Amino acid sequence: MSLDSDVIVDRRRIRRKLTFWRVVAVVVAIAAIVTVGLVATPAGRASLTSSGSIARVNIEGLIRSDQSRVEALERLEKSQAVAVIVHINSPGGTTAGSEQLYDSLVRLKAKKPVVVVVEGLAASGGYIAALAADHIVARQSSLVGSIGVLFQFPNFTELLKTVGVKVEEVKSSPLKAAPNGFEPTSPEARAALDALVKDSYAWFRGLVKERRGMDEVLIEKVADGRVFTGRQAVELKLVDQLGDEKAAVAWLVAEKKIKSDTPVRDYRLTPRFGDMTFLRTAASISFDALGLGSIARQIEQAGVVQAVDQLSLDGMLALWRPAAPN
Repeated sequence: MSLDSDVIVDRRRIRRKLTFWRVVAVVVAIAAIVTVGLVATPAGRASLTSSGSIARVNIEGLIRSDQSRVEALERLEKSQAVAVIVHINSPGGTTAGSEQLYDSLVRLKAKKPVVVVVEGLAASGGYIAALAADHIVARQSSLVGSIGVLFQFPNFTELLKTVGVKVEEVKSSPLKAAPNGFEPTSPEARAALDALVKDSYAWFRGLVKERRGMDEVLIEKVADGRVFTGRQAVELKLVDQLGDEKAAVAWLVAEKKIKSDTPVRDYRLTPRFGDMTFLRTAASISFDALGLGSIARQIEQAGVVQAVDQLSLDGMLALWRPAAPN
């Protein structure tokens, strides 16, 4: 009986030791992955290699308010990068988010030369961001423009009638939470929305006119909401020249006296610990190794939830959407 007790005690002692060393191994592994990630990712490399280089920044997808992006651009302002090339491939996003990005790029331009290269698309809010640059380069087949503002909302009144649902409400004034999608939009609510859209459009239009040096005739021609190819955009003064990153570098060399052999290096617009994909993966694997599979699944799902959340756009939009086929 005593022998059995000793065996059990020994097994428990061995199990505790194994658990301890497993935890130590996991902590060391995560620390190593974090260190490698910070050095290997563009954000980590930027702090090590931006000195004396041209920083390459990418603006892609939907644009919305993003404080981490503002802080990243502020760090870039203080870096030793001699110039910045911003690659844009975006249909726009919220007007507030686009204005925030524009303001950040204007502040950056005050510290070092900024050139924008339009890849596939710089429309609406994407073009607002491009307006901050000293020089705009676009490919011949790029799409540029869509100068306008949009406010869209679904209306479910006919559907609610069909299913026999009525939404009741008590509100302080007729225009509170209007439109709400559960009742026909009143003329007063539509007029209030129209005033919002027109005011934002006037700001966008005035920004284009001022930044691109257009007269009233030309701004009237380009500010009707359509997009233009890069070839058309040059003629309409929406962009300065056709080309790619090499053309942007050549302009910096000719106009801003940047040395022709200056390297171009990536600078990622995330906080230093903001791109946590590699860390989530490491943590998931580590928890799985410890037998905590449910926690591992939750960590993986957190990334999915975050990605879905980024698809939501609230507020007024400066966004280009190609028309759906009939």
